[in-house]
This record gives sequence, C-alpha cells and structure tokens, in this order.
Amino acid sequence: MLKDVCIVGLGAIGGWLAAHLARVEGLRVSALARGETLAAVREQGIRLDSGGQALSAPLRVAADAAELGPQDLVILAVKGPAIAGVAAQVAALCGPHTRVLTALNGLPWWFTAGLPVPGLRLDSVDPDGRIAALIPPERVLGCVVHASCYSRAPGWVQHVMGNGLLLGEACGGSSASVDAVAALLSGAGFGARGVDSIQREVFYKLWGNMTTNPVSALTRATTDKILADDLVREFTTAIMREAALIGERVGCPIAQSPQDRHAITRGLGAFKTSMLQDVEAGRAIETDALLAAPRELAQQVGVATPMLDALLGLTRLMDACRAPV
Repeated sequence: MLKDVCIVGLGAIGGWLAAHLARVEGLRVSALARGETLAAVREQGIRLDSGGQALSAPLRVAADAAELGPQDLVILAVKGPAIAGVAAQVAALCGPHTRVLTALNGLPWWFTAGLPVPGLRLDSVDPDGRIAALIPPERVLGCVVHASCYSRAPGWVQHVMGNGLLLGEACGGSSASVDAVAALLSGAGFGARGVDSIQREVFYKLWGNMTTNPVSALTRATTDKILADDLVREFTTAIMREAALIGERVGCPIAQSPQDRHAITRGLGAFKTSMLQDVEAGRAIETDALLAAPRELAQQVGVATPMLDALLGLTRLMDACRAPV
C-alpha cells in the first residue's frame, strides 16, 4: 500500500502531478523545493489551472530530505541538468522498498538497463556513474509523460493538454510495483497504465521531440512554423531517420514514419516546446538527454548521424553563447 509520496521538482510537470496527488484521500504527499517555490507553496499550497478550473491543495514542502523521511514512492520530475544535484536527496528519501518514478525528458541514466543489447552506456547523462550509484536502475520505474504544462509562477502550474502516463520497470518487464503506482495515478485522475518496455516508450517520445525542441530553441519558432518551412522540416525528418536506425539497433524500433509524426505535431498548433520555454526563462536546457545521449548510442551501435551531429553542435554553441535572461 502506497501511503507516503514525495515529489522532487515542483516545476511544470512536478507541480501538475503534485496538485492532483495532494487531493487523494489518505495519501500523504510532500515535496522537495527551494527558493521562491518553497516559499510560495508554504504560503498558498500548490496551484493548478486546468480546463478552466483553478485547483489548489496544501502540500508539505521542505528544502531537505531529512525533514521528510523515507517514502513509499519518490517522483523525480526535475530537468535533466538538475538530476545530479538532487540525486543524493532522492537517495535520502528512500527506504529498503522505496520506488523512484522518473518523469523526465530524453534518455535517462537508467535507459540502457532494460535494453536487449548488453554493454551500452550513457556517459553523457551520468559521466561518473554517480547518479546510478545513488539511484540504481533496479529501484527505478520509468514514466513517459504525454502532457503539456508550463509554470505560470513559482508553485503555480498551467495544464495545457494531455494526461497520459506510461509506466514500466527500468530493468524491463512488468511488476506489482508498476501496477500499484499506475492504480494510484489513475485514481488521482491521470490516464496511467503499465507497459512491458518503458525503453520503447521513452525512445518513441524522444524520436518525436528531439528535433523540434532544439530547433525551436535555436530559432525561437513554435512547432507550426518549424514544420511549415520545407527545408527545416526536411532537416528534422533526416534526423528522425537517423534516430529510427539507432532505435532498431538497440531494440526500440519505430513503427511510424516521420511524416506521420509531423502530422501529429501539426495538430498541436502553435506549440511552444519545453526547451524554448527554458531558453526564454534563462534556464538550463536538456541538450545531453535529448541529443548527446542518442548520439552516444549511435556511436556504440555503428549508426552514422551527420544531421544529429550538426543539431547537437549548433545547440551546444547556442547554449554556450546565450546571454542570461
């Protein structure tokens, strides 16, 4: 029985999850936060605007895991660049049977654990193995989020669309833990279900957003404008073809064509990607998880990625040269 749940990272997705879970009767929900977010949630609770409704719920928040104690479930919902900095806090929240649910973009440190190809690694997202030592894949439940949210202010989230959550064991297969967490999330109002291969779901989502995210950050364009430009659209299509070859080699085949995926993205309208939102807010961007990690896999399985290489280089250069907001 899951009784104690802690969310690490009260940004857009973490806040969205926290606002719904905090309303579940009998569930003790807490969160790690800092700075303005910590102060805002202590004063006003976690706030969520969704579907024309304004929701709010009190939430126990702390800056130090020691104040909260061991949890049954820890939800890690920070951006990729912040994971190394919070890994020790996540470990401090864990007892012998605690599971860590990761709601992250791109390829996480645990991604290779459940692949059928042995010996693969992702030094780009965990260069010294410190994250894996503190949060081993055996403890992790992966989660793919199919939803869009943004932060209106510290502790205040706007939900735009979607409520899908796909869950699976980081080391592969089904489990009672996946079923229990999916049931909890479904009861909180999310469209949650377990899958046998969370790696395939992670890679499919990456395949769909590893181009539009950085291209939008480079150009400041919304997704409709990216796909309306013939040359830019063909550039993204070429990268998706390279990524699909990587997926085939690592056991994560893509059944869709780039054109089919573009049609889905067009349906979102003038959509502002999460990486563009981060650039506009002066936050760190997830270049390693979205671009460097799949390139690293490509090098290990023998897939040439000239287009991906170009996008990675341009995105790194933009990030290095951008002025703080």
